[in-house]
This record gives sequence, C-alpha cells and structure tokens, in this order.
Amino acid sequence: MRFSLAVIPLVLFAALAGIFLINIDKDSSVVPSVLIDKPAPDFSLPPLPGADKGLSRADLTKGKVSVLNVFASWCIPCRAEHPMIKRLSNEADVPIFGLNYKEKDPQDGVKWLEELGNPYQAVGMDLSGRTGIDFGVYGVPETFIIDGQGQIKYKHIGPVTSEVLEKVLLPKIAELKG
Repeated sequence: MRFSLAVIPLVLFAALAGIFLINIDKDSSVVPSVLIDKPAPDFSLPPLPGADKGLSRADLTKGKVSVLNVFASWCIPCRAEHPMIKRLSNEADVPIFGLNYKEKDPQDGVKWLEELGNPYQAVGMDLSGRTGIDFGVYGVPETFIIDGQGQIKYKHIGPVTSEVLEKVLLPKIAELKG
C-alpha cells in the first residue's frame, strides 16, 4: 500500500511534464476562433452620436474583403494600436469598419476618434457588448479580416503592431483579394 501511494506524485508530475512538453512549441498568444471560415454574425448597430450611419453585417458582405476592428476609448492597447489601424486603412485598399465596444458614454467614442483620427468607413456602437460576444471577442482590441462573402477569415487578438500589420494582416488581405 505504501509503495502505491508514493508513486502517485511521480505519476502526476510525469503527466504534467508531458503536457508541458507537448505544448512548449505552441504560441500562447494565438487563441483559435471557432468562427474562422464561418459567416460573420448577423448584427445591426447604431452609429456614434452625430454620425449618419451605423454598422451591420450587410456592410461586411458587399463583395470586398473588409476589416472589422473592435476598440474602446477606455482601452489603453487600443490607443497604442490606433496608428497601425490608420496605416492599415491607407495601405490595404479595403474598407475598415469599427466596432465601438462597451463605452460607458457614447460620446467618449466620438471624442476618441476626433482626437486620434477616424480611419473607419463606419462605426457601430456595441454598448451592451452583445455583438462582441457574438464575434467571440475576448477583450479589446481585436481585429477581424472578413472576405467578400462575409466569412471571417482571420482574427487577431490584442493590439496590431507594425510587425503584425506587415507580416500578417497585409499579406492575408492581399491573399484574400487574390
């Protein structure tokens, strides 16, 4: 009986070490999305205060590759990535849409874009966070590439950096544009 009890910690340690070794080469920043190659969720969001147009799934299915960037004025990494989103809007030659996520005051999103510049063709206000949940948003910022038929082809979690823009987003957009 004593021998079998002494072996249990060794077996548990070996099992945990095995799991660690199997996953050692995996990039922990990559979180797979079940929505890849699936249609973007159906949604219709109101515009930011003072804007004419909100955002809906129909905007993402007009036969062109598009980008959906989830941001919020209270999000520090969103502020850091914003110059890259503006650069993406200049270099990618695809429509960039914004999903303003869970603002406490809708006017905060307006002020944020006035201060930093607005690279978006349209912005929808997701005050409740429901549309973000439907897209599987873990937190802001997140960026989606959507093909012309409205299927999600890529999801980037976290701020877009220069490296992500140049090595991932722009090549993926070019590939989808064919």
